[in-house]
Amino acid sequence: MEMMASIGEFDPLNTRVPATKIEVTVSCRLQVPTCKSHTGSSLKLKAFSIFYLFHTSPLSLCLPVVVLYVQAVGTKEWREFGRTEVIDNTRNPDFVRKFVLDFFFEEKQNLRFDVYNVDSRSCNISKHDFLGQTFCTLGEIIVPNIPSVVPVATIITLKSPCLIWQDIATMQLCANKLDKKDFFGKSDPFLVFYRSNEDGTFTICHKTEVIKNTLNPVWQSFTIPVRALCNGDYDRTVKVDVYDWDRDGSHDFIGEFTTSYRELSRGQNQFNVYEVLNPKKKGKKKKYINSGTVTLLSFKVESEYTFPTSLHYMSPYQMNAYAMALKAVGEIIQDYDSDKLFPAYGFGAKLPPDGKISHAFPLNGDGEHPNCVGIEGVLEAYFQSLRTVQLYGPTNFAPVINKVANCASEITDGSQYFVLLMITDGVISDMVQTKEAVVNAASLPMSVIIVGVGPAEFDAMEELDGDEVRVSSRGRLAERDIVQFVPFRDYIDRSGNQVLSMARLAKDVLAEIPDQLLSFMKSRGIEPRPSMSSSPLHRHI
Repeated sequence: MEMMASIGEFDPLNTRVPATKIEVTVSCRLQVPTCKSHTGSSLKLKAFSIFYLFHTSPLSLCLPVVVLYVQAVGTKEWREFGRTEVIDNTRNPDFVRKFVLDFFFEEKQNLRFDVYNVDSRSCNISKHDFLGQTFCTLGEIIVPNIPSVVPVATIITLKSPCLIWQDIATMQLCANKLDKKDFFGKSDPFLVFYRSNEDGTFTICHKTEVIKNTLNPVWQSFTIPVRALCNGDYDRTVKVDVYDWDRDGSHDFIGEFTTSYRELSRGQNQFNVYEVLNPKKKGKKKKYINSGTVTLLSFKVESEYTFPTSLHYMSPYQMNAYAMALKAVGEIIQDYDSDKLFPAYGFGAKLPPDGKISHAFPLNGDGEHPNCVGIEGVLEAYFQSLRTVQLYGPTNFAPVINKVANCASEITDGSQYFVLLMITDGVISDMVQTKEAVVNAASLPMSVIIVGVGPAEFDAMEELDGDEVRVSSRGRLAERDIVQFVPFRDYIDRSGNQVLSMARLAKDVLAEIPDQLLSFMKSRGIEPRPSMSSSPLHRHI
């Protein structure tokens, strides 16, 4: 069976994005199998008997018809989409009637083509002789007709060990005499906690709830992993900002103070009363003392076993969040890769045998050949790496972005476009370097997809997604918006249906890739290659 696709124009007025129409033409070539077919599958044996009848009886007729089915997302139910016309007395039909389908890059659109020999006038397809069937995705059909091949580089953060005890801190704070920020009221204060990084930057690790209309708030107690607060360094600076909440998101800065895990662990005492200072007000007012105080009311640390709840935990019954995200995105985008070989890396681990720390190591353990065969190969390498490496922080994004950028910089003629998929729990340690890497990569044929898994605060990730404010570094704006971030938890089906969860994730996370690819092509004046409708997709039935 051969299938050819021609691509229609995008309709900017259609609110369902994308509104690309794919016209699929089908032809079949029925061949006489050799006797070796008897040792093949049951489908081949059935085809053999049918073909044998055709070729031994001069009076036999073949009236072929092809029925197209599309698979529903979630239910996996096959639904008939349409049928070709019936062609009289031929074993090599070229059907005129075409199938016109809506193409959605971000969805895996499974197709099934069933071939029948019509032997009655019945509209019931089951009344006819079934010759065979073939399966493919719509993406596979159009690959020869798109201007660029899309290789996938997959990066999985291997950060949180599967078998560890971790310390969980529980604390409660209150404030006193905070500055009044609201014209018709007092203030609506909340706290934002930041962990300091080695490069002097800060990473958000917790936000409290907002307490409305008060200058003396008492926040609810909250829990946070000690590692998220200080990354194992008890003397690492913890910065706390105090804000007045505003409905439009332009929260007013009240002030800040610094502490450390070691100081907090001492519990309620005179040293854990912090002055909230506003540097701008302090510089303008000579008599300025502070903008209020924040007091630690309670603090305790408990250890808990994290094996059942680890984001990397390999349950025998279902995939973990990392595997679900990888499979959801990878199974769709792999259709646009010509060789189905995907370099896959992890970062944040000590490697055997000497315990060397790496922020970009091949999941398959082969430094010279990091490619995995298909998404299933990537998943296999991921699960195997969990058994061989010692997971270790910090988490640096810049090295892996730069690694893919180096590959993309070598092929800028439009023949290839690189998509970097990063799956992470959101804790980033090198924000300054990552912004620089994104700005540099924005001029190259590549996109970065970040999927956040777990319950972490993803403010840092959202900062990299330039939908509203373009990423900048050292005064330079990114040439294009190339980063798409989504938190996986927003797509998890409440009924526990993993198929629906993955479909929803893939639909959103891949939605921007076509426009990002086109923006690069247009910026470089690269024209699409002529349609390759003469090079059909071949499928055996």
